[in-house]
Amino acid sequence: MRLVILTIFCLLLAGTAGVAAYFLPVVVAGVGQTGQTVVVPPSNSPGGKATPTPNAAPGAPFTVLLLGSDDDGKNKSPLTQSMILVRVDPVGKHVTMLSIPRDLWVPLSTGGSAKIDAAYAIGGPVAAIATVERNFHVHIDEYAWVGLTGLIKLIDLLGGVDVFVTNPVLDDAYPDDINGGFLYGYKTVAVLPGAQHLDGAHALQYVRSRHNDINGDFGRSARQQEVLLAMKVKASTLNAADLPDIVSALNGKFKTSMGLDRVRSLLGVANAFDLANVKQIVLYAGLYTSYDHGAAYGGASVIIPHWSQILAVTRENFP
Repeated sequence: MRLVILTIFCLLLAGTAGVAAYFLPVVVAGVGQTGQTVVVPPSNSPGGKATPTPNAAPGAPFTVLLLGSDDDGKNKSPLTQSMILVRVDPVGKHVTMLSIPRDLWVPLSTGGSAKIDAAYAIGGPVAAIATVERNFHVHIDEYAWVGLTGLIKLIDLLGGVDVFVTNPVLDDAYPDDINGGFLYGYKTVAVLPGAQHLDGAHALQYVRSRHNDINGDFGRSARQQEVLLAMKVKASTLNAADLPDIVSALNGKFKTSMGLDRVRSLLGVANAFDLANVKQIVLYAGLYTSYDHGAAYGGASVIIPHWSQILAVTRENFP
């Protein structure tokens, strides 16, 4: 725990609160959750052996897979509500975010095909990383996972976030499963258009709701990225006195593979970090994906990837 507090303190003293907003799940991870070795299994080829995922050299660009899951107890192994690839270039002071739709139908690293949100549920971060790497042809250096309640607590500790809502959230079937609610109950939630200040609970509603958005689930992907950027802005309000509360509140709500060497590499980004240096990518239906449903997918509604277009994007942005 002292290591975690020291890491956050060094980041704040160095003026890195902006970039730390993206990676607070990394630097406030609980004891025993820092510096884990991620072993990605080989593809299904004879004689393949699992090897630790090699890390990028200090100062070199690196890619993190951010994972967000419901941790409300409905599923023994939670599905990922959010999967975002984040590439950080410490020298170029540039960050790229690509949201992966949770309903994307793909071959899983563990065998068979399913929605990509099942990869983490079946095989944890190892399977999630391997599935994304093999389908998107990218190399992932690190991962960070956050639960729903952890996100609420983090945003509340930041004093809430400010967003400008262009597409209102009006959801009559939002899961009422937080803070002791009936795990399979629903309620109506609304986040109205215009400038809004959201506490943790309402920010979660904003990024989690998946009904009645004119852009479907892709609208939710865009909202998730918007809140990450809003967290970047509010992270500048943190100070050393906040650190014990942050560590205590978020203990057990985060998992990560990132160690101190990776955190140090963020120092080179922070001083010159600016929203203008953030590239946001959402795989909207039409060009990058399309909708389908039926028996071929177990009767589910899914999103079908257009790989030629998607891989052109990943080659350009995640070399």
